[in-house]
Amino acid sequence: MTATTDGSTGAANLRAASASHPTDTTIAADDVLTAARRAAERSVEHLLGRQDEQGWWKGDLATNVTMDAEDLLLRQFLGIQDPATIEATARFIRGEQLGDGTWATFYEGPGDLSATIEAYVALRLAGDRPDDPHMARAAGWVREQGGIAGARVFTRIWLALFGWWKWDDLPELPPELMFFPKWVPLNIYDFGCWARQTIVPLTIVSAKRPVRPAPFALDELHTDPSSPNPPKPAAPRASWDGIFQQLDKVMHLYHKVAPRKLRRVAMNAAARWIIERQENDGCWGGIQPPAVYSVIALHLLGYDLDHPVMRAGLASLDRFSVWREDGARMIEACQSPVWDTCLATIALADAGLSPDHPALVKAADWMLGEEIVRPGDWSVRKPELAPGGWAFEFHNDNYPDIDDTAEVVLALRRVRHPDAARIEAAIERGVRWNLGMQSRNGAWGAFDADNTSPFPNRLPFCDFGEVIDPPSADVTGHVVEMLAVEGRAHHPGTRRGIEWLLAEQEAGGAWFGRWGVNYIYGTGSVVPALIAAGIPASHPSVRRAVSWLESVQNDDGGWGEDLRSYQEEKWIGHGPSTASQTAWALLALLAAGERDGRAVERGVTWLAATQQADGSWDEPYFTGTGFPWDFSINYHLYRQVFPLTALGRYVYGDPFADRAPVRKGA
Repeated sequence: MTATTDGSTGAANLRAASASHPTDTTIAADDVLTAARRAAERSVEHLLGRQDEQGWWKGDLATNVTMDAEDLLLRQFLGIQDPATIEATARFIRGEQLGDGTWATFYEGPGDLSATIEAYVALRLAGDRPDDPHMARAAGWVREQGGIAGARVFTRIWLALFGWWKWDDLPELPPELMFFPKWVPLNIYDFGCWARQTIVPLTIVSAKRPVRPAPFALDELHTDPSSPNPPKPAAPRASWDGIFQQLDKVMHLYHKVAPRKLRRVAMNAAARWIIERQENDGCWGGIQPPAVYSVIALHLLGYDLDHPVMRAGLASLDRFSVWREDGARMIEACQSPVWDTCLATIALADAGLSPDHPALVKAADWMLGEEIVRPGDWSVRKPELAPGGWAFEFHNDNYPDIDDTAEVVLALRRVRHPDAARIEAAIERGVRWNLGMQSRNGAWGAFDADNTSPFPNRLPFCDFGEVIDPPSADVTGHVVEMLAVEGRAHHPGTRRGIEWLLAEQEAGGAWFGRWGVNYIYGTGSVVPALIAAGIPASHPSVRRAVSWLESVQNDDGGWGEDLRSYQEEKWIGHGPSTASQTAWALLALLAAGERDGRAVERGVTWLAATQQADGSWDEPYFTGTGFPWDFSINYHLYRQVFPLTALGRYVYGDPFADRAPVRKGA
């Protein structure tokens, strides 16, 4: 695919624009409204121009260079190196290196040890020499941080594939997990779907322990090459960490004595599970990491590269490539067309585009075609529930998600489609499925109900981020808002969701953001939901949220929150202003009745002032998450859809209340 140019100019434009309009807090209300309307009109035209002819929108999904490094490592492992691809990927990796020689996992973030090791190894495979200045800086920093021994498990697995690390020094993950029934702790359905799709193929890799000869040594990345893996302090035996460390030792002993026939049957069961979940486009779950490990696992079991499953899997990986204008190649961890399309539809409708505008009807048609009408892994816990959800990606019938389904319903409800009965039927199925996926505590997770086992995160193997899918405030807020819009504000499920949200509010007035950064996202998701469900703007929880948002507004009038807020309290609600986070704050304040307040006027003014000439916004900062802190995402369409939604609601008000005549368009 061809790369978009949004996001390439960095933070300089934002800072320059903010400097040109430092606060603008004295601007007249009429002038703010005029500026907002003009900005919305420009944004509408920009967004309409980015719609695919099939009806969908999709922005780039940027993560970090481990995706790119692991792509090169996979090609090395399979022996399918292509010089042009190697050089284009290496060019991208080099371009992401920081001045101190490290690679971060998000914009302006600190150097990350595992990302730096993987990037370094990938560049060595691409031909960069250890004594090249940029490589020497990276290696020196890695040694200062403890060397390869300090890296995450996944990094060391990749190194073990080439003999740069010992398999005996990695946590064990036996394929016999496949035999655990769903009521036994640590069965594969105790893991979140993204972890499950990765862990199943890795059980095969862990059992096979392959080693392909490395083309060079990596002594320069060890603090002491003669003792590359110094023993780590053991956790107290009576602690959970200590118990799982002892369990891992038992699993290592079992690896040596595992009955061959049983192990073979277990690996074949894992292979069947993998193949059954391969999507029509050859990928697995629409996510790059499970696809990579599934290809490796099947290859180790004897599937040659010409096998139809392998050919389709490898072809699907190429679709994660984004080729940039400078010749560099970036790998997306995932693609987000359904998510981007429903959010774009909401933004355009709320900005006054006619509900029967051809662009919205075309988007609705495409979303209707993406509805998932067969059971997936979610039905293991909900076997009686009929399907009716939407996934995040182009092809992912096994894993529809609750968040996408709620937002697609909200988007479809805004469209005046010529086949109204078809819209109503799809909405009804989506509402029913979302209600059926409610967890026992009254809230909603992203992919599964009650995926809250405390054990998976304790495994020594699982140090790569969140591996379970507990309910979150942002997803629950979106579902509650959708149910309220659908006239089910008093449904028992909705009321239980509201009670959970009210109980989850932080003392300071904010809500934690699981899938967006962070408390601004959580608060921007929950407050509109509460108001839509009938909670009055005068409710103490709403007033505390308003006070918190006002307290963290930046001097320039915008809002921002750094990803470090997931680890350090001082960052909560604080960071450079961004278009998406400013919009989230505005959506909450507008819902809470603060349209004429100073905070809203300043926020709207900031959005209008920082808009670019083509109607877009620049946003190099990462405001999305896969795993809080551990895996950060820059959704390139967030900077377009959320500001437009906020401006539209400022100009036209609540989209489901009496409002000004809609903006007509051909």
